[in-house]
Amino acid sequence: MSHEENGTPIEILLVEDNPGDVRLTIEALKEGKVRNSLSVARDGVEALAFLRREGAYANAAQPDLILLDLNLPRKDGREVLAEIKDDPLLRRIPVVVLTTSKAEEDILRTYDLHANCYISKPVDLDQFISVVRSIDDFWLSVVRLPPRPEVS
Repeated sequence: MSHEENGTPIEILLVEDNPGDVRLTIEALKEGKVRNSLSVARDGVEALAFLRREGAYANAAQPDLILLDLNLPRKDGREVLAEIKDDPLLRRIPVVVLTTSKAEEDILRTYDLHANCYISKPVDLDQFISVVRSIDDFWLSVVRLPPRPEVS
């Protein structure tokens, strides 16, 4: 049974260190068609602790979708992506790379690490909001997400 069918919100983990981008993403997702619950990790170490339910995140909800910035403190997004896709309990969670980088090297590397898509953040405020809404429209309305693993 899908989230839409059983009425549970879609769980999103936003991994982003820029407070302005966090605020904009929250605002853009609030207006989406699909009910969602957003958690934020401010660096790569925090993101992995959240995903692995370690320490303060022991009761964290397993995300259905991860929005991942590449340029993060403590552990960058490329390392986080590699660890997610190397972990059998996490690898099925779709990862949308949402970053300022337009470097071909970053694009190729993240796809080699099995990112589900790569989006360059627009600098323009209205375009940024439009991009986040299109992520919401596609990933939360069109795509059928894998079921969350049973928590033991």
